[in-house]
Amino acid sequence: MSAVPHPVDEPMLLRRDQAGVTTLTLNRPMQFNSLSQAMLETLLAEIDAIAADKSVRVVVLAGEGKAFCAGHDLKEMRANHNLGFQQELFRLCGKFMVRLTEIPQPVIARIHGIATAAGCQLVSMCDLAVASDVARFAVSGINVGLFCATPSVGLSRNMGRKEAFEMLVTGDFIDAHEAQRRGLVNRVVPLDQLDDEVARLAAAIVAKSPVAVSMGKQMFYRQLEMGMEAAYQMAAETMACNMMTNDAAEGIDAFVAKRKPEWKGC
Repeated sequence: MSAVPHPVDEPMLLRRDQAGVTTLTLNRPMQFNSLSQAMLETLLAEIDAIAADKSVRVVVLAGEGKAFCAGHDLKEMRANHNLGFQQELFRLCGKFMVRLTEIPQPVIARIHGIATAAGCQLVSMCDLAVASDVARFAVSGINVGLFCATPSVGLSRNMGRKEAFEMLVTGDFIDAHEAQRRGLVNRVVPLDQLDDEVARLAAAIVAKSPVAVSMGKQMFYRQLEMGMEAAYQMAAETMACNMMTNDAAEGIDAFVAKRKPEWKGC
């Protein structure tokens, strides 16, 4: 993707639906897809609508232009230099980031270029991430006197504590392969193979039972915040309930009969 002028009447978020996969593309290329208040409101509304849409099995988040996402809109933040605006902006951002983990569909970040500050946070809060080998990542707020506190929440839940803190206090970039080594992204491929790799990952998920994926995602994030005994109790209950679904019965019958399952989504 290349940076192009962005007419004021062009939507800041583009949506494309194909074969159970919905791609949402941040479309503020001249602003490096920064997360303005309006962008966050638009994203949250779209994600809420997708959560209730059973035809959507996987969500892909992408960016138009040179960057995936360069974080918050610093010009907007300076133009609204009052505590109330800042509190509402970061509350909205946090709500959107958490919502990504709450919707039933897995969310894949497609990172073709830089992901900085809240853009790096966005990568960390997606369920999965595929990056091009030219993508770079940083939490660079510290360079302008602003510790990336909200990005630290997702970052510290993806990578080792010391690795995350070093990024937060230095603002240094890491490349895609280092991001993969640290657990921030799942896969790294050449830029010209990025769309194919994202499509392969999405297709692998679409091929599975939607009810199992949905139940599994909900359980996965809840157990992360629990002690081990409570986590096992909840996981056991989830598996028992999952076993009682039509999809589990169909899946096991298909496995025994050596045929492809026909998911019912219930």
